[in-house]
Amino acid sequence: MDIIQVSNLKKSFGNQEVLRDVSFSVKKNEVVAVIGPSGSGKSTMLRSLVNLEQVNGGSIRVQDDYLVKDGVYAGNQEIKQITSRMGMVFQHFNLFPHLTVKENLEIAPRVVKGEASSDIRKMSAELLEKVGLSDKADAYPAKLSGGQKQRVAIARALMMNPQILLFDEPTSALDPELTGEVLQVIKQLAQEHMTMMVVTHEMGFAREVANQIMFMDKGEFVESGTPEQLFTNAKFERTKSFLHRALK
Repeated sequence: MDIIQVSNLKKSFGNQEVLRDVSFSVKKNEVVAVIGPSGSGKSTMLRSLVNLEQVNGGSIRVQDDYLVKDGVYAGNQEIKQITSRMGMVFQHFNLFPHLTVKENLEIAPRVVKGEASSDIRKMSAELLEKVGLSDKADAYPAKLSGGQKQRVAIARALMMNPQILLFDEPTSALDPELTGEVLQVIKQLAQEHMTMMVVTHEMGFAREVANQIMFMDKGEFVESGTPEQLFTNAKFERTKSFLHRALK
């Protein structure tokens, strides 16, 4: 079953066309890695799924509900309801510096969902354990490494019980030795069958964890397939050329 269905997505910034007729689908429990050169529109595409960017044309359907259909957006209440099914983890963590780790996790379910404090506290403790940061509950972000901050950001996204997790280059701001600890958490989520889209430059990770890899270049999806298909038998010269450079 397709949990996300995107068709003919178009987006321009002024005269610059960033997304050109982008179409794809994501199945429930699938991990999709989106690869491609910098500036190819990967982040814009991902942000459009949670309404952080508004598109100029095309459709985005999440489960049976249209966020945007043929360029026309749903009403505000419906948009909120649709986007609440998705969690987003950004490249630069976006943690609140004046809140502790635990407070960063607990603020959204309390303010947005109005959940009971006891439930929120229980869940935040469980998720910090899951990402290996139980001992950092009362620490402030300034005291954490980049890898720890990103693991907190993942736990924070999970606090809202999303059905889909979106990652926008989750390791690109990290030193290489910290990248592994973040990828390990994402791998664990993949093993638990969380539906995920991951924009990444980590080819080894994409090959190991993704069910489907999509290659994007110049605002277009050039081709997609299983890791085996794309890494060993890409159809298009643009894909082959990118992978040749990326795998050096």
